[in-house]
Amino acid sequence: MGALTHASLVEYLLEEAFEVAETIETGTDDAELRGELGDVLLQVVLHARLAEERGAFTFDDVARGLSEKMVRRNPHVFRPDGSLQDSFPATVEEIVKKWDAVKTAERPERNSPLDGIPEALPALAKAHKFLDRAARAGVAVEPQDSGAPEHPVAGLVQTAASEAELGELLLAVVGSARAKGFDAERALRGAIRQFQQQQTLPS
Repeated sequence: MGALTHASLVEYLLEEAFEVAETIETGTDDAELRGELGDVLLQVVLHARLAEERGAFTFDDVARGLSEKMVRRNPHVFRPDGSLQDSFPATVEEIVKKWDAVKTAERPERNSPLDGIPEALPALAKAHKFLDRAARAGVAVEPQDSGAPEHPVAGLVQTAASEAELGELLLAVVGSARAKGFDAERALRGAIRQFQQQQTLPS
C-alpha cells in the first residue's frame, strides 16, 4: 500500500467523520448519508489492511472485537453467549450505570471517570463530554465567577429557545473573544484542565 501509514490516514478519517456529521445535521438525503458512511468504512478497511500487512490484526479481528465488546458492555441487552436477554432495564439511567460499571471493570488503571477523554477532541466537544462524565459521577462542575451564584453566560444560555439561538450566542462569544485577542478554543481547553485539577472525582 505504498506510503500509506496509520498516521498519514488520520486526517482523512477525521475529515470523513465530520462529513458524516454534516450530512446528518443538514438533513441531506439517505443516498448521500450512505455514501459518506461508506467513506468512513473505507478508512476502517484501510487501517485494518495496513495492520494485516504488519501481521497485527485483520478486518475480521476488528469486527469480532467490536461484537465481543458490545456483548460484554451491554449485559442488560445480551447474555454472555450473545443471545438477547428476556427483559431489559426500565430506564436509560439503569442502562448507563451498567455500561459505566462494565467500563470501569475493564479499565481498573483509570483513576477518574474523566480519564480516557481524547485530548485531541475540539474544545466544545471535550467540554460537553467532560461535563457529562462529571454529572454521571455525581460531581457538579460549575464555573467560578468571583463568588457569583451563576455565571453571566449561563444566564444568557437560559434565554436561548433553540440550538440555533444557542449557536448564535456561541458565535457571538467567539467573536467577542477574537476582538479582545483571545483564542476561544485554547481558553476553553484551559478551563477544562483547570476544572480537572480542581475536582477529585470518585472512580
